[in-house]
Amino acid sequence: MSIRPVAAVVALAALAPAPALAAQAFAVTPAPARIAPAQGVLTLRAGDTVWIPAGDEQARGAAQWLVDTLAATRGVRLAIKEGVGAGGVVLSRAGPEGEAYALDVSSRRAEIRAKDKAGLFYGAVSLWQLAGPAQGKDKAGAPLRVQAISIEDAPRFSWRGLMLDSTRHYQSLPTIRRIIDGMASLKLNTLHWHLTDDQGWRLEIKKYPNLTDHGAWRRPAGAAGYKASGEEVRYGGFYTQDQAREIVAYAAARSIVVVPEIEMPGHAQAAISSYPRLGTRPAADRVMADWGVYPDIFNVDDETFAFLEDVLDEVMAIFPSEYIHVGGDEALKAQWEASPKIQARMKELGLADEHALQSYFIQRIEKHLNAKGRRLVGWDEILEGGLAPNATVMSWRGLEGAVAAAKQGHDTVLAPGPVLYFDHRQSTSPDEPPGRGKLSTLKTVYAFDAEPSELTPEQHKHVLGMQATMFSEHIRTDERAVAMLFPRLAALAENAWTPRDKQGWAGFEDRLPATLGRLSDLGLAYDTVPFEPQAAFDWPKGGEIGASLDTGLQVGEVRYTTDGSEPTAASPRYAAPLKLAAGAQLKARTFQGKHPLGRVRAWNVTADTALTRRSHQLTRCTEGLILNLEDDGANDKGERATFLLDILNPCWIWKDADLSNGAKLTVTVGQLPYNFQLGNKLEPLPVRPPSRPEGELEVRFGCKGPRLATVPLTEASRNSALTKIVVDAPPRGKGDICFTFASKAIEPMWAVHSVKITPGAVVAKAD
Repeated sequence: MSIRPVAAVVALAALAPAPALAAQAFAVTPAPARIAPAQGVLTLRAGDTVWIPAGDEQARGAAQWLVDTLAATRGVRLAIKEGVGAGGVVLSRAGPEGEAYALDVSSRRAEIRAKDKAGLFYGAVSLWQLAGPAQGKDKAGAPLRVQAISIEDAPRFSWRGLMLDSTRHYQSLPTIRRIIDGMASLKLNTLHWHLTDDQGWRLEIKKYPNLTDHGAWRRPAGAAGYKASGEEVRYGGFYTQDQAREIVAYAAARSIVVVPEIEMPGHAQAAISSYPRLGTRPAADRVMADWGVYPDIFNVDDETFAFLEDVLDEVMAIFPSEYIHVGGDEALKAQWEASPKIQARMKELGLADEHALQSYFIQRIEKHLNAKGRRLVGWDEILEGGLAPNATVMSWRGLEGAVAAAKQGHDTVLAPGPVLYFDHRQSTSPDEPPGRGKLSTLKTVYAFDAEPSELTPEQHKHVLGMQATMFSEHIRTDERAVAMLFPRLAALAENAWTPRDKQGWAGFEDRLPATLGRLSDLGLAYDTVPFEPQAAFDWPKGGEIGASLDTGLQVGEVRYTTDGSEPTAASPRYAAPLKLAAGAQLKARTFQGKHPLGRVRAWNVTADTALTRRSHQLTRCTEGLILNLEDDGANDKGERATFLLDILNPCWIWKDADLSNGAKLTVTVGQLPYNFQLGNKLEPLPVRPPSRPEGELEVRFGCKGPRLATVPLTEASRNSALTKIVVDAPPRGKGDICFTFASKAIEPMWAVHSVKITPGAVVAKAD
């Protein structure tokens, strides 16, 4: 057997958007409550007028968004004037209240009617969606055509949101503005901004500057934490109060409220490291980089409450939102339990246990917020020990928290994982960005039922709505943040806006090309991977190789070629597994009608292709805590590989492999930092003891069967990127091949990236 290091061979797939598409007639997303086509077409040309009521600055704001967005995405700039004209676009206050609006388009003009600012804005969004270039013209500046139509529309829920975690990874202000643009285009109205956590404090607090001077920075775990010179990487960033106000104003102009989240009493490691007096034990001298839940928790001294009230006062001065989010989740109680001072305080307060102490903590904070005219919202753990009197519950651990809150007469927001957690993978493809391993697809988000059957009609009134949640532990770049959010936010938006009886996947699917085209127009490089065909190949037989194609989402039709030409909407439609000659070039693309969805995918059909699998295509031995992790070490091109594994038991199986004549196994492996805090789980994870200090790759015929090989990780241990290990497997017949690692400790964590089987090959011996 021999081993040799290699550079990372797989990079994150390019997440380029599909070509921008002209808006299809009536392709409004989310679907309106009532829509009625009419006769005629309205033509809008550069310089045509958007009329607004005299002195109406809110109407001017909606008109300005429409003018700017049409100019940026369609190349036609209209003019805003006060008064009422015979043609063009008219914004009128003679309409429904709240977020509701009416839109009537005739061949003479488009009229948006709404009593309130939000309704005017959403009417403008629908008109923008309906406006496309004139027939047969696609150049910027071509007149716009809007099919005559009548819409009466109002949202299903009042809370239609997204939680953006800027703590684990800082997103730039331009990216946050682009995300807000995407939200506004889908009529979402709440940006829940997660600004503090164990791994960083992101908002400037003038009274406590060390929160950002110290608490906004950390050294990444593993090889990524050091420069080539050996110097530590200082990673992080924060938002000044002026920058946060800019985001609030930008969102408000698009009818989006920004709800800040300041975590307490747990998820407080960064704050306590910045100001150790806030904790219950000696604090770490730096912000830590492990993912998960640290045990650090605020103490309950009056001085600590004064600190938190000072912080919240500065937060409220920046964010005018009715709600202030205080977290309240995953507050580990071990430090409270171990602190004589905390225990004495509990006895003094007459509290039965630590859950009651957390309830006391949250209720004390709520009183401060209520006194300032604000309302507290927290994750569903705030139910434990007794709910604060006026609190709103955000249910993330399923729907049980929402049901309990509503039954107690409290408002609630539905945000359950994994279906509405957008840090989960969107498909099973190895090309998906890093994230959590369970699936949250466009279809599952659309199908999410926001009406718990346990609630009565009266209790249902306490369900304010729903939101997507994107924690960013594994979403290192701005580009990935956008790709993880879109297009799933379109499915969430329709679920939250459109009346349940007017929803339907078929209609949403038909409108997808137009929806995706508008995302592209707004500069949002959404994730194309879930639409793209994936290929699975059979074991080669007699010069032929079987190929199966599947998009996972089952959206549209897969069209393919086998001669190297580019597939079009007229190419053969994939309907059943193919039998291909070795050497063929298979290309495939998904089409919705004539519109392509995602990129062309191509495979050289060879024995190597058929007998190579990524970790994502192997079977995991267990399903404990599945993550799609990114390598901490980059290759010489700066690329990082991804691995799908159960971090509680890294083990992979190639099912039903044919080793009748033996084989050469090329196993590509990588090492990852085990940077995970598993809450109250104090016992160490099991490791398989190695016979060599550097550890070993173990290959077995069946996970409980005989070893085929044990290979030292000597070279791999010196390479922070990927390493190829070649194993000579003796004849064994047909069965499962199991891949595990033996090591002295869980750090580093070894992982299989890919496996290639070469049947009957002779392995060159090491020099």
